Amino acid sequence: MHDFVFPAVSLPESASLLRQQVRDFLKKERDAGTFTPRKNSWSDGDAEFSRKCGQAGYIGMVWPKKYGGQERTALDRYVMTEEMLAGGAPVGAHWVADRQSGNQILRHGSERARQLILPKIAAGECFFAIGMSEPDSGSDLAAVRTSAVKAEGGWKITGTKVWTSSAHRAHYLIALVRTAPKEENRHAGMTQFIVDLKSPGLKLSPILNIYGAHDWNEVVFDKCFVPDDMVVGEVGGGWNMVTSELAFERSGPDRFLSTYQLLLASMEQLAEKPDARSVNEIGRFVAHLTTLRRMSTSVAGMLTKGEKPILEAALVKDIGTAFEREIPEIFRQLIPSEPLMDNESLDFDALLGMSTLKAPGFTIRGGTREILRGMIAKGLGLR
Repeated sequence: MHDFVFPAVSLPESASLLRQQVRDFLKKERDAGTFTPRKNSWSDGDAEFSRKCGQAGYIGMVWPKKYGGQERTALDRYVMTEEMLAGGAPVGAHWVADRQSGNQILRHGSERARQLILPKIAAGECFFAIGMSEPDSGSDLAAVRTSAVKAEGGWKITGTKVWTSSAHRAHYLIALVRTAPKEENRHAGMTQFIVDLKSPGLKLSPILNIYGAHDWNEVVFDKCFVPDDMVVGEVGGGWNMVTSELAFERSGPDRFLSTYQLLLASMEQLAEKPDARSVNEIGRFVAHLTTLRRMSTSVAGMLTKGEKPILEAALVKDIGTAFEREIPEIFRQLIPSEPLMDNESLDFDALLGMSTLKAPGFTIRGGTREILRGMIAKGLGLR
């Protein structure tokens, strides 16, 4: 049985200085009109803002300097991430590349892939998408059918990925595919590939969300060629890498700060005439936020030590999802408002409307709650 332990982590002194530097950077960019705070900033991207983040050294912070990084700690990066999200910065363009894809390439990619791609990511000039989900395999990644067969100098991929966020804005995609037939061990025979999204034999089709915006894509591979030096890790070792990758995706502050702007705006609305219920709910949300932050920083500390806190990350994501979803649900009951479907406005009605609209999707991205709870139950010895 797995022991769920979240050791307390003290942020280094350098983190306090970095926090102020990031706040100063964001204020400067806001005052210059570069951006206005976004409701769900890590899914809203601005390529020019990403380049400015790269120039400031806020992308690839933990990577070696020879690949464009700053050689800082995961806790330093945590502080930067926290400030970007709390400030509503439009970091979505480079988010996946910085959070997980670049780390996978650094740890398991070929030297050519590292030299070709990592400096561009760190400069805010190269963006990534995630190619995991398929028509018949969402959270159950062991069911993937997209396959790759060996060819001269590389591999040819055939199959379909869906719900691929921002692939139409990205330069590359890391795809999880089968390179060997499915065996009794469903997790064997899978490999990850770095795919150039301009490659012949690859077609993107938009999937519109509920309010008509183009966030997702269907990606169809038709004998799409990928060179050998764009294989990530060992052939057949994709499952272990994708599960460790998900620890980065599931445990960060982006898993509980998606509706932070609405929380702040709601507190301002209720501050004028607080009643017993509103005071109670705000206190409860602040307590939950404090606890989630403690758990999330603890996972960041584990990652700094080279550990693989896969189950701890799943727990952070599950609890964080519930927190994010509950904020619009509770405050629409407490504050008289006519929610608006306006993704650009920062008026309270628009904040509430768009947060309410997007909240159901929080339970799906990064793994559905049902799958995560199954993992947690297994870790506790209950399955």
